[in-house]
Amino acid sequence: MPPVTPSNDPRSKLTLKPLNSQNILFYYAPLQGALSYTALSVNVMNPSLVLRLFPKRDITNILLFNSLVGSGLYLYNRPHLQVATKQKRILYSAFGAVMFSLGSVLTWAIVRSVIPENLILCTAAGIGSSLALLKLGHYYIGHIDSLVKV
Repeated sequence: MPPVTPSNDPRSKLTLKPLNSQNILFYYAPLQGALSYTALSVNVMNPSLVLRLFPKRDITNILLFNSLVGSGLYLYNRPHLQVATKQKRILYSAFGAVMFSLGSVLTWAIVRSVIPENLILCTAAGIGSSLALLKLGHYYIGHIDSLVKV
């Protein structure tokens, strides 16, 4: 059996799946987390845009929380963590989610400080970098999963 790579991993196809607890926790929540992660990138790179959409509330913490939950659940359910104890799976997936999300926020803040003050450019850089980082993270985790003998 060939190793599972992001290109042939059946979980990498974006499709509608039946609503059950497994799919809600480990498919739809990570998908919603990825959407929040992308919105968070726009919020960091172009805060004035998000303020225009949500003038009465700062949604940064909501986006960050959703990003953390989604990426944490994604990591928790990956094959390379299946042999770990439940406590270690929670700890490792939480650590990975926090490092990924907060590392991205720091990266976006640095990028925003060095690129020109152009709102369209900032928004495009945020969306583009978030999609690139999500894809890179997906490939990286797929590679780690492919090293596990199931």
